[in-house]
Amino acid sequence: SGQGAIASMKWHVTVSGRASEFSLERNGHECHFRFSGHPNRTASVVEVEPGIYSVLLDGRSYEAKIVPAQDGWYVDVGGCHLAVGVRDPRDAGPDAETVEAHGVQSIASPMPGKVVRVLVAEGDPVVAGQGIVVVEAMKMQNEMQAPRTGRIASLRAREGATVSAGEVLAILE
Repeated sequence: SGQGAIASMKWHVTVSGRASEFSLERNGHECHFRFSGHPNRTASVVEVEPGIYSVLLDGRSYEAKIVPAQDGWYVDVGGCHLAVGVRDPRDAGPDAETVEAHGVQSIASPMPGKVVRVLVAEGDPVVAGQGIVVVEAMKMQNEMQAPRTGRIASLRAREGATVSAGEVLAILE
């Protein structure tokens, strides 16, 4: 956050089920970042209130809202709702990829709202990025997506139900 502090970090990230390596070097508001397989990019990033950021990228302004979830974060930016999992490569043990790919994972509501649609049934196979449940909050519909390929082990969401932030909607195995 400090204007003169330079921070450089590298993580393994999963964005809506797609794995990548993400590196970031931050100097004040200027961020240089790169996803594996993509060119280096630069953006200006300012936190305007807790969890809400103003991002200037390629001459376009975006508002990014970041909400903590059980297994990472949900990021809303430019009308897109993304499930983001982050793992520090220094924390990786020999079985880290296996655990991430095959473990039981909760899909939680990032905000309080109302379940307007349930798109799967318990026991259904799903693929990474497939819609699971749609939650409406503040007149915006947010689709919770499968972070990876698996099977819906438990479906707790019910159409018309009110949910709170962090409430588990489905369990993926």
